[in-house]
Amino acid sequence: MLAHEGHTNKGQSASINLGLKQASGKYIAILDSDDFWELNKLEIQVAYLEQNPDIGLVYCNGYGVDSDGQRYYDFYPEDPKENNDPNRVLLDCYILLPQNSLVRKKVYDRVGFFNEEYRSAQDHDMLIRISEVCTFAYLPDYVFNYRRHENSISTKKQDVRWTTGFKILEAASKRYPYKSSTIRKRKAVLNFRLGQVFIRQGRYMKALVHIFKAGILDPLRSLKVLLGKEVVN
Repeated sequence: MLAHEGHTNKGQSASINLGLKQASGKYIAILDSDDFWELNKLEIQVAYLEQNPDIGLVYCNGYGVDSDGQRYYDFYPEDPKENNDPNRVLLDCYILLPQNSLVRKKVYDRVGFFNEEYRSAQDHDMLIRISEVCTFAYLPDYVFNYRRHENSISTKKQDVRWTTGFKILEAASKRYPYKSSTIRKRKAVLNFRLGQVFIRQGRYMKALVHIFKAGILDPLRSLKVLLGKEVVN
């Protein structure tokens, strides 16, 4: 059992980093406290990475579950076509790192630790950084269960998550040659998400400002979302 000095709460990123600093194996698997794996998760993913040394991260399908562990949706209703484009990772955030993934330790050694300044969305930041340096692979096996309930960290403080997203986007744009269209469209997604949060909070003027910005930044996708033809991740 690892603990911070003085048993202080330094946040999720610092706790994960504490484990990463002590890790000595070939692969890194991280499981959040609310979620759980199928028994064969590591067996399937380790076998794949052993057979494919050019792959740095492998991810799989899984289920969304409620607070009682009852399954109510497939995480990937349709198997994704992995094209290893960091632009796609930045824009759509379609891989659930770390729950559905197994990563080579040397990849973490290369990209560094989770950013401890972020108290939310640090998983998305890490996924983006990993996508910039290694190749991904997808397997259709169902190996993880992602719990969603009102008290989960991913459900609370959504405004913090999407506000942090702007910081992550700025850092990514300085680090890697992303397409200008990707940067613009990601800004649209972040503004749209903040608009949704402010609507739920009853802050309608702030919501209107952010949704308007989203429409200006990516009018075509905004129209598809309004017509129910596309879902924003």
